Parts: sequence; structure tokens; C-alpha cells
Amino acid sequence: MKIDHELILKLEKLARLKLSEDQRSKMIEDLNDMLKMVNKLDELDLHDVEPLLHLSNQYNVTRTDKVEDHMDRDAALANAPDSDNEYFKVPKVIKK
Repeated sequence: MKIDHELILKLEKLARLKLSEDQRSKMIEDLNDMLKMVNKLDELDLHDVEPLLHLSNQYNVTRTDKVEDHMDRDAALANAPDSDNEYFKVPKVIKK
């Protein structure tokens, strides 16, 4: 893939940018340099390398879900500024 003036104009339109001609030529140069760097990876011999699925050997390390000490509803609502004996009441945030 080659980055050219036409592609930059298309990207500029999609991103709703207005670039000067100097900025466009700098962008073409920078993007082509990035592509060269990425294409260097094609030179590596990765035939015997397994794909990396996870960054560590640990997989789905989770804690057990167990019930511990909790506060009952009456104690939780005792210090609430406003409640209806079952739920906390809060001011309306979204107005229709």
C-alpha cells in the first residue's frame, strides 16, 4: 500500500480536516515511514512461533463469589437523606 495525495484528500474529507499543502506532504511522508516500519515485520521468520493468545500463562483468574458481611436495608437507609423505606430517593437528573 502506498500513501499518496489522493488518499490523504480522502482521509481529510472523512476526518473533516482541512490541511494545508505542507501538512498534506508531511502526512504522506509520515504515513509512508510508518508503513515501511510495519513492513519490516514481514522480514521476520515467524514460522515456528505460536500465536500469542494471552499476555500471561494465567487464564480466567477469578475469585470465588461468596456472600460476606453485608448491611441490611434498614441500616443502609437509616442515614439516607430521603427514602421510601425500600429504596434511596434521589433528585431527578434527566429532564424530559
